[in-house]
Amino acid sequence: MEEATGLRERKKAATRLALHEAALRLAAEQGPDRVTVEAIADAANVSRRTFSNYFSSKEEALFHGDTMRLRRLLELIAEQPADLPPWTALSRAALRQADEMYDETAESWLNRRRRLHGNPGLVAHQVAAYTAIERELAGEIGRRLTDADAALRARILAAAFLATLRVAVQQWIEAPDQPLAGTLRTALAHAAPAAG
Repeated sequence: MEEATGLRERKKAATRLALHEAALRLAAEQGPDRVTVEAIADAANVSRRTFSNYFSSKEEALFHGDTMRLRRLLELIAEQPADLPPWTALSRAALRQADEMYDETAESWLNRRRRLHGNPGLVAHQVAAYTAIERELAGEIGRRLTDADAALRARILAAAFLATLRVAVQQWIEAPDQPLAGTLRTALAHAAPAAG
């Protein structure tokens, strides 16, 4: 039974990834405003109904990769030693993720993102994706804090950290003169709070 469940989950993940990649490819080729859910479903060889089982909109399909990267970032943060100052733990996790995820595939990812960069509808969805993760991140940070204002400080650190990541990635997309990790390291250093 476990093997069947594992196979089913792998098939679901593969379908979700195929829809995401089809959405990215079509948006890069035609522009995000011209892409339809039907076209994405056709490109991934699934029905419109199947698309709807995985994503509620083409924007959600486009940003599935961002959502997965943010989820992975939460895992990496949780793995950091509990005694590290919060910003140090956040920074180490972000830099580890940059090394993990953007080394071999960075150029194709960068080229796709450049083609989508600046579209007002997509910017709003990207911000929404970051906002959805912000509460979970604040919870993880809050577990590392003991001061009286821990909940408020955790929310501020989470918001500042995610804004720093977003700005660093946008800067790197616009001027990739160094590896993403270098841009990220500089941005994190500039944004680091005095209290860590």
